[in-house]
Amino acid sequence: MSNKKPVLYTSLSPALLKLYEIKQSIVVIIDVLRATSTIATALSNGAKEVIPVDSVDECIRIGKQMRAITAGERDGKVAEGLQYGNSPFEYPASFIENKTLVLTTTNGTKLLHMALTNGANEIITGSFANIDAVCEYLIKSGKPVLLACAAWKDRVNIEDTLFAGAVINKIESYFEIDCDASKIAHRTYQDASADLYEYMKKQNATHFQRLSKFGLEKDIKHCLTNNTAPVLPIYKEGKLTKG
Repeated sequence: MSNKKPVLYTSLSPALLKLYEIKQSIVVIIDVLRATSTIATALSNGAKEVIPVDSVDECIRIGKQMRAITAGERDGKVAEGLQYGNSPFEYPASFIENKTLVLTTTNGTKLLHMALTNGANEIITGSFANIDAVCEYLIKSGKPVLLACAAWKDRVNIEDTLFAGAVINKIESYFEIDCDASKIAHRTYQDASADLYEYMKKQNATHFQRLSKFGLEKDIKHCLTNNTAPVLPIYKEGKLTKG
């Protein structure tokens, strides 16, 4: 039996996704602020399923068809025509339990659809909210992994890079990591790990600026906190459900 470890790569931007072999890998979609944090929170609080779509029109269409909650943002604000936004705080159990959430976001849901187009067979979503569930699953699976950062309109961002680094920090001994992007992410996380929020603030991270303008510092803090929604969202047949 081979003792060879599976490989792990990190794609720091959706624009780089095409450079990676993803058919055999578990693709972890990372959009910390705030899509993948919101997905984990909704499912942890009892949502039946989350349907990620890449356009507002599609979100509205499916929402009507399924009588589901439609939600999402464009550029950090609730998208026109949708009922709710992309904040984890909008989805307490009292609201979301047993309901279907149709979600579209600027970066995260778009990346998920790109991964599908590129032939991904296994997709999960990751955020600090469910970091331990993600890491346990990746270790147990023994498969190659691609940590796919949603970034911001194809531009690398700090928070998704930090999450990729945090995952690597926990699971590196189980994987073969020969990838500079993974090393950059890991080092960035090590530099920031004492206080991720302060690090984002000190670096004047672009998404930190963007959300702070809308008074969403509470969202940022929450989305940088470990294991607030300890579930594993797995994508199958058009929907994310609790694994």
